[in-house]
Amino acid sequence: MNVGRFQVMAVLQAARARELGFSETRAKSWGLNRAIFYAAAKRGFKHAIRRPAGERFGKKTDAKMGEAFVGNEMGYTAKKGKRTYFVIGGALQTEADFKRQIESRFGNVFSCAWEESLAIVRQYPKDVLSSQNRFFSEVYRPRRDELASKWTEMSK
Repeated sequence: MNVGRFQVMAVLQAARARELGFSETRAKSWGLNRAIFYAAAKRGFKHAIRRPAGERFGKKTDAKMGEAFVGNEMGYTAKKGKRTYFVIGGALQTEADFKRQIESRFGNVFSCAWEESLAIVRQYPKDVLSSQNRFFSEVYRPRRDELASKWTEMSK
């Protein structure tokens, strides 16, 4: 399978959150959440599934909604067991979701791409990582196609 911009966004956003102090699990939840958010924004939220807060795939959860920030960017959160995950469209972005939608595209080389993404974000000062706009325009956009190609080639 190819690694596309969606996966590049998720991995770089996860690395950003990790560098800004989130646990790896929560950082990956953030990464997938932001990839979904930007993909929906690109489509103009035309096909967004509208679900009440705390609902996942049509089933109510007893999860209380919260908020968390990665820099100046806010995402909604909910607890599942002892873990807190990011939520979009009523769906939690869990470790299993990240593995299925992101890591699976890399085959056996995800750990190499993860380490590379961490090295990339560590090159930037905290003010760039803390800014939604600056992260997108200075970190993600200039290298999204290069990383998609490189990581696709690595995964073959």
